[in-house]
Amino acid sequence: MPYKQPVSVLVVIHSAALDVLLLERADRPGYWQSVTGSRDDDESLRETALREVGEETGLDANLHQLSDWQLQNVYEIYPVWRHRYAPGVTHNTEHVFGLQLPAAQPVTLSPREHLAYVWLPWQEAAEKVFSPSNRAAILQLPERAKN
Repeated sequence: MPYKQPVSVLVVIHSAALDVLLLERADRPGYWQSVTGSRDDDESLRETALREVGEETGLDANLHQLSDWQLQNVYEIYPVWRHRYAPGVTHNTEHVFGLQLPAAQPVTLSPREHLAYVWLPWQEAAEKVFSPSNRAAILQLPERAKN
């Protein structure tokens, strides 16, 4: 299996009412997050976001408002997931996107990646996620959604 690129997207999926979709990781039950995923080959970051949303939720992000927040987070890759990257790779650059849907709706999970999903008001969603960068992105949602 090829190594993952240390370049990823974080897609905060939310409704117009600012409810946020969270997914529970299959490989770490109890760890909740927004859609995330590493770039494949030479795809653009937007293409990565579109693909990951489709793979993880079954949603077609082209049918909704996908926006590049022009926000990057560089963080240390959790040791438990470092084996997925080339030897010596310890940090990842995450690019944040928002995807606005008219309202919360059912999604189709990839069972190998996620166990469950929940729609929560943005404040509750920010408290539930395990990743500090995911939390920070959700906390920006009220301001970002105005634009």
